[in-house]
Amino acid sequence: MSRKIWLGIASVSALAMTAATGAAFAQASDDLVAAAKKEGQLTVIALPHDWCGYGDVIAAFKAKYGITINELNPDAGSGDEVEAIKANKGNTGPQAPDVIDVGLSFGPKAKADGLLQAYKVSTWSTIPDSAKDADGFWYGDYYGVLSFEVNKDIIKNSPKDWPDLLGSDYANAVALAGDPRTANQAIQGVYASGLSGAKGDASKGAAEGLKFFAELNKKGNFVPTIGKAASLAQGATPVVLRWDYNALADRDTLKGNPDVDVVVPASGVVAGVYVQAISAFAPHPNAAKLWMEYLYSDEGQIGWLKGYCHPIRFNDLAAAKKIPADLLAKLPPAEGYAKAVFPTLAEQDAAKAAITAGWDSQVGAAVK
Repeated sequence: MSRKIWLGIASVSALAMTAATGAAFAQASDDLVAAAKKEGQLTVIALPHDWCGYGDVIAAFKAKYGITINELNPDAGSGDEVEAIKANKGNTGPQAPDVIDVGLSFGPKAKADGLLQAYKVSTWSTIPDSAKDADGFWYGDYYGVLSFEVNKDIIKNSPKDWPDLLGSDYANAVALAGDPRTANQAIQGVYASGLSGAKGDASKGAAEGLKFFAELNKKGNFVPTIGKAASLAQGATPVVLRWDYNALADRDTLKGNPDVDVVVPASGVVAGVYVQAISAFAPHPNAAKLWMEYLYSDEGQIGWLKGYCHPIRFNDLAAAKKIPADLLAKLPPAEGYAKAVFPTLAEQDAAKAAITAGWDSQVGAAVK
């Protein structure tokens, strides 16, 4: 199964260094576990249980360490997570998040604003350099591609590419999976549609995306409702533009009621990397560090893969033959991802700024 080369594989020397320091880390880990258990709680935000297999990941962490997890606003977007840190700088209560899981473009900005603290997990060397902050303030966790999630009971002909969504078959049918003024998944959905129209020209992706959604809205095909499994099943949003791992998880959860089709578009295939980080003001800093250790362990990474997310250490796990064969067999075929584009951080920043600023004036649909 082919993967994008840019994600890379850790060097032999780096892997050797990890092996050489493993014993020393084990003792530090014991201290960390004890300190985290003393704190007794971890506060997370924006982790719906059907996203990336987080339900099972959270349950496994609690069972392993006996630490309570306080879950804030599961449906929050990346921007909301960062704002939650800002709003709770002096708050050690239950509304202050210890950790965040946000789109790539939000990590460097939060670091620059002094909202994050550095921490390098024990598997640090196996995280590709291109997907982490050199100082440890944020680090990639998983990635996926934007797809069309389709309720086949309502939509008989699944769209194959972005221009199809403008057709009469999709009247009052197409929804984003978030507010494009704040949520990374929705921002990337707009950008992906524009990248298709711009024939891969990243510099025009945001502008073309806004034009596409303005036309989609004008034709009456756009539904200004945040799309999720429930609205898809109820028929309120029969086509949702969603990360493939969320769509595939919905397909499993809904169990044929309705029948769900997951389509990777023929063009404008945008892959998105999400990142983890610890709040600079975390009320439970040791529990936060232990959470990161768990997420970046083999167990945590495979937990994400069970939720159809490609973990950032996928190459390392595959090379070591640590991925169960039955799990590999459940993943979508690699061919659908062959055209995937991984926008640079600069391209994402430019697209985010243009889309969040231009949505209201150019599209004029308040997504709720």
